[in-house]
Amino acid sequence: MKPFNPLSRLKNPWVSALAGGTMALLAFGFGQSFEISKNLEIFSTLMRELDTYYVDPISPGTLTESAIESMLESLDPYTTFIPESEIENHRMSTTGQYGGIGAVVRKFGRYITIVEPYEDTPAQTAGMQPGDKMVKVNGTSVIDLNTDDVVKLLRGAPGTTAQIELIRPGEEKPVLVNVVRQEIRMKNVAYSGMLNSKTGFIKLTGFTPNAGVDVRNAMQELKKSNPELNAMVLDLRGNPGGLLREAISVVNNFVPRGELVVTTKGKVTEWNKAYRTLGDALDADIKLAVLVDRRSASASEIVSGTIQDLDRGVIIGQRTFGKGLVQSTRTLVYNTQLKVTTSKYYIPSGRCIQALDYSNRDASGKVKTIPDSLRNAFKTKLGRQVKDGAGVQPDLPLPSPKMSKILVALVQKDLIFEFANLFYRQNPRLTDTANFKIEPSTYAQFMEFLKDKEYGYETESEKALATFKETAVRERYFDRINEEYEQLLNKKKSVKRKDLSMFQNEISRYLRMEIVSRYGYRRARIRSSLLDDPIVLQAIEILQDEKRYRSILSPGFKIPDALEADQSTEEDELLPENE
Repeated sequence: MKPFNPLSRLKNPWVSALAGGTMALLAFGFGQSFEISKNLEIFSTLMRELDTYYVDPISPGTLTESAIESMLESLDPYTTFIPESEIENHRMSTTGQYGGIGAVVRKFGRYITIVEPYEDTPAQTAGMQPGDKMVKVNGTSVIDLNTDDVVKLLRGAPGTTAQIELIRPGEEKPVLVNVVRQEIRMKNVAYSGMLNSKTGFIKLTGFTPNAGVDVRNAMQELKKSNPELNAMVLDLRGNPGGLLREAISVVNNFVPRGELVVTTKGKVTEWNKAYRTLGDALDADIKLAVLVDRRSASASEIVSGTIQDLDRGVIIGQRTFGKGLVQSTRTLVYNTQLKVTTSKYYIPSGRCIQALDYSNRDASGKVKTIPDSLRNAFKTKLGRQVKDGAGVQPDLPLPSPKMSKILVALVQKDLIFEFANLFYRQNPRLTDTANFKIEPSTYAQFMEFLKDKEYGYETESEKALATFKETAVRERYFDRINEEYEQLLNKKKSVKRKDLSMFQNEISRYLRMEIVSRYGYRRARIRSSLLDDPIVLQAIEILQDEKRYRSILSPGFKIPDALEADQSTEEDELLPENE
């Protein structure tokens, strides 16, 4: 982030701006204006003294930005200052649009590398491939640059050209591509299709403009081409949210006109508002399952929480993130902005699902969760009990699939990614991505590929053995059991060498998804993942079992309230990859 210094052309800009702000605030005589003006005057005096007496030259812009960031950190992670240099990124996050080449990139070693070109974008049209390493952009070397700096070079006005020099595995000479930038619009619906003859599926990954329309269009296409369709799975897993109005629009596809969806309440009472569905539902009766997980947040929670509160469908998966705060963007001076939390939202039952109380921190500054004793009970439309203060608890909680240690290592070391690139170079055409499977011969090729690769990992049992050794040494017992310890350790290593075979099915699933994405992009990856997704399979089972489906939505059904240990709410940010 570039230093914030909007008044750099003026003499002593911090004195002019801060003193001016102080004098303006002194004119007010209400609320906390005196405290604000007093502290601004302290700040401006401090800056003046630093500028005059500090031993080295100071940068007022850098110091001011640091002060702003530290101040906002004491509030919540969603209240942020947006300097002029970040306005375009902020616009992209809210609109889903930007001028660029249309690809996911990530840094591998010294190089910014193409992870995935989006379908029907300039990057894909120009022939860019996963694994391509960028050397130059418009003649400027990008080796050793960070991802953000390279992304800024790749973005630009639609119609302009980015000349990119690449190192492509398997090619002896650098590859030069000319990519004509376009307006890139991120798709809200990443994939839609049929799970079987009666069950439709929609993967919603964002809530940028037209999300509700995108869901409606996807449903209409499925209904038009599949007359037996009687159930729908809406997948919100991993969806960090977005625009409030689009959450309401998505709900409106399943809920009739006039239903209360969300109420916002904040300090400025004039901004408090109740939001209802405005149009006719596309299908208010179709059986519905909504899939959520730990990373479903904000607008995803409005949709899933409203569907639950109105007893409109079954919520399946893991407890959601727990973000019940609403932000508004306020324009500041010199083309800067403030994204500020202005209210909390309350879904139809009257509950707020905010899980962290940012006004309540422990001695170390860590934000506390709302204790169970202070969580309040509410009723859904049909009388099922739900609670506030901890995200949306699914009607049917299912554990998040766990990855084996060896698979985690293979993914983190990018070895599955690299093998998929190799497979694509050796097999440039794959006619049937929908039914592609990892054959034994392909897995044997993968094991051969790994022979000279480093992917060390430590299992839980190895950690336990290391802890045991430390304790035994400390207690002076280890010399007497050293031989037995080494035998056990060697036996464990021998067993560990067989992990590639032991976890072949799990590893093959990830290999399959990565490989098909080389041919069918993100849609193919998602479709492939559905073949053996345990949560999707459970959703299909419930939706086609009419009696069980209705029983879950009946007044007598008790929604589980257990807060799983592996789903504890943490103060983290749900950010997309660099695009």
